[in-house]
Amino acid sequence: MQRTALNAWHRAHGGRMVEFGGWEMPVQYEGIVAEHKVVREGVGLFDLQHMGRLRLTGPDRARALDRFLTNDVPATPVGRARYAVITDEQGKAIDDAIYYVLPEAILLVVNASNREAVLEWIRPRLAGDVELQDETHRWAMIAVQGPKAPEVLQPLTDLDLTKVKYYCSAGGLVLGEPCFVGRTGYTGEIGYELVFDAARAEWLWEKLLAHGAAHGIRPIGLGARDTLRLEAGMALYGHELDRETDPLEAGLDFAVKLGAGDFYGRDALRAVRERGPARKLLGFEVPDGRIPRQGATVLAGGAPVGKVTSGTKSPTLGKVICLAYVPRGEAERTDGWEVEVSGKRYALRPTAVPFFSRTRSG
Repeated sequence: MQRTALNAWHRAHGGRMVEFGGWEMPVQYEGIVAEHKVVREGVGLFDLQHMGRLRLTGPDRARALDRFLTNDVPATPVGRARYAVITDEQGKAIDDAIYYVLPEAILLVVNASNREAVLEWIRPRLAGDVELQDETHRWAMIAVQGPKAPEVLQPLTDLDLTKVKYYCSAGGLVLGEPCFVGRTGYTGEIGYELVFDAARAEWLWEKLLAHGAAHGIRPIGLGARDTLRLEAGMALYGHELDRETDPLEAGLDFAVKLGAGDFYGRDALRAVRERGPARKLLGFEVPDGRIPRQGATVLAGGAPVGKVTSGTKSPTLGKVICLAYVPRGEAERTDGWEVEVSGKRYALRPTAVPFFSRTRSG
């Protein structure tokens, strides 16, 4: 397994280590629910070095990358970030990603488990004066997430964080260390993602913990990261997205610009949009509190119609929630929904997605 620059720190400080996407990562320290609440109520610190960081340089970088992403890369201004899906010729999801347009480069952040697949897809198809470098091991990535994140980070940086709006980025110093700072995250919370030299990872991590102690900052594992992203209605590759799923059925229309560049899979997705996706991703509550896991059967009017992609008990809402794919023709149904868990059927109540999000509510 690959290890982040903070691996020894996690082990020394009680992190329960698991394999994730080919990396050894902490799933929790104190417990998933406790760590989840730290982020929702205060501020938490995440090690994200396992995420792939691909850097594109050269005068043709925007046009070259645009062939692979569903969003409009050339139209994205410097200092902005965008969410996109990397699709194959059939419009199916190879991965989902965030790209950041910098003055001298574009940074593409992809999922740990898909980094090699993305590189294998993009590298041989790159065209023009552009260079692609995999900086995953050379650069660390840390996320500071939660409503108190600005209070923790602002005294430590020369950037005016009030000017770094949601899905924007800037270069600056954090505790004197050159950092790329993105106003992004995977929690539905106010927060920032920092990219910097991996050789300085443990030093900067400990400094952030020390300076944030007055605000109750704590290290957070992958377990709470998953419950936070599910509350925020954010897709997880391998659950809501995979090689059999297109971004339109996943409800990611906002990131699919069919009128922009001729990306791989554009014609296939145009056809999907014209006829409508065969299925839709819906959010549900489970009133009796049983947690349906990925793969659980969803029923409408007593007939099996779909599958759960993700489910948990929401620590913020105190309710059991899940996402599930159902046929488009059933998507407007308001009652008659059930889920099968351990051979028994339980009622489902359709609900709006995201289940909770501070960023999307303003």
